Amino acid sequence: MIYKSQNKTLFVVRELLQKVEQRNVSLVIGIPKENQTVEKRLALTPETVSLLVQMGYRVLLESGAGLAINYSDRYYAESGAEIVETPSAVFQADLILKITPPTIKEVQMMRPRTTIFSFLQLQKMSGPLLELMSEKRINALAYELISDNTGTSPFVTVISEIEGASSITLAAELLSNAHGGKGILLGGIPGVSPIEIVILGASVAGTMATKAASALGATVKIFDNDVLKLRTLRSDLRNPIFTSTLQPNVLQNVFRSADVVIGAMQYINKTHYFRISTDLIREMKKGALIIDLQMTQGGCFETTMEACLPGHPAIFEKFGVLHFCELSLSSRVARTASIALSNIFAAMFSSMSDIGSVEHFARFDRGFSGGFYMYSGRMVNSYVANLYNLPVADIGLFLPGC
Repeated sequence: MIYKSQNKTLFVVRELLQKVEQRNVSLVIGIPKENQTVEKRLALTPETVSLLVQMGYRVLLESGAGLAINYSDRYYAESGAEIVETPSAVFQADLILKITPPTIKEVQMMRPRTTIFSFLQLQKMSGPLLELMSEKRINALAYELISDNTGTSPFVTVISEIEGASSITLAAELLSNAHGGKGILLGGIPGVSPIEIVILGASVAGTMATKAASALGATVKIFDNDVLKLRTLRSDLRNPIFTSTLQPNVLQNVFRSADVVIGAMQYINKTHYFRISTDLIREMKKGALIIDLQMTQGGCFETTMEACLPGHPAIFEKFGVLHFCELSLSSRVARTASIALSNIFAAMFSSMSDIGSVEHFARFDRGFSGGFYMYSGRMVNSYVANLYNLPVADIGLFLPGC
C-alpha cells in the first residue's frame, strides 16, 4: 500500500497494517465478586485498573467486589472500571480474573472459549466442573503454573512471601492466652527459653518463616530434601540454624520438643509427596501448634487433610495439638496480597497488549503458555489430568511454536 506525505512516497506493507490493528483490539477483563466469607483477595486494585484502561482494555467489576480489601465501587469507577450489578454480566468478559477456581454455576454463565485465571485449589475442583469447562471449550490458567524467565511462578513467590512471614505473627497470636494458647512469648526474654519452631520446606514460604522467626529470637529447625536450599538459607542468616533433610528419626525427636510446626512443602507439578504421619502428631506436646500453609494442595500432614472434608472446621484440636488449616493465610492480609497480585497482572497485561490476544501471547511466552491446565476444553497439564484420571494433550498441538 502507498501513501504520499509532504511530497514523499511512503511504502507500508499491508501485513504490518494488519498487525498494528490486532494490537489495538480491546479485550474485556471481568472481575467477579468472590465469596468474601472465605476469600477476601482480589486480582486487581483500582491503580492497576487505571493502567489497563489506558492500555485499551475494558474492565468490568461486579459491584462490591473490592469491599473486602477496602476499595469502594466509586474508587474503581473513577479508575475506569465499569461497575455491573450482576455476576452474569461480569462472566460475559473475554478474560475472567478470579482467586478461587470457578464454580459450575459460574462456568454456566461464561461464553464459549472464555479464558479464566485462578489459583489451583484442588478441593474446590471436581470432575463435573472440568467436564462442563471442556464442553464450553474454556481456556483455564492456574497462577501456580505460570512461570517467568527464571522458571518460577511470580504468583506463588509473592503469596509464599506473604504467608511465610504471616505464619510467624499468627503463631505468636495463637500461642497467647488471648486465643487459648499456652501463654508463651514467641521469642522469649533473658532468663526464659525461646520457643522452638519446626519448619518443613525451605522454599519461599519456609525461608520467609525462618527469617521472621529467627529475627524474633525463636529457635528454628528447618527441614528439606534439597540440600542446596538449606545451604543457601543458612548462609543468608546471620545466626546459624538447625537444618536437616526429612529423616524420620530426626523428625521424631524434634516433633517431641516443638512448640510450633509449620508445613510449607510444595506439591504442584511434583512427583513425590511427603506428608507427616499421624503418629508424629501424637508425640507432640499438649498445647503445641500446627500451621499448614499448603491446604490448597491437600496439606502437609495426615491430620490436616481432614480439614479438606466439607463442613470440617479450619481450626481444630486433635491429640491436644491445635491445627490451623485455612485455605489461604494471605487472605487474612488481603489488601497486601491483592496489591502484590495486581502488580504482576499489570506487567503481564502490558506485554499482552503489545500482541493483542491471549492465544498469540501464549505462542510467544513459554512461561505463560505453561499456565494452562485446560486449553480450548482440552486438558493440557499432566499434574491436574492425573488427579482426575483425564486424558492429557500437549499444548504445543494447539499453540504452534510453544
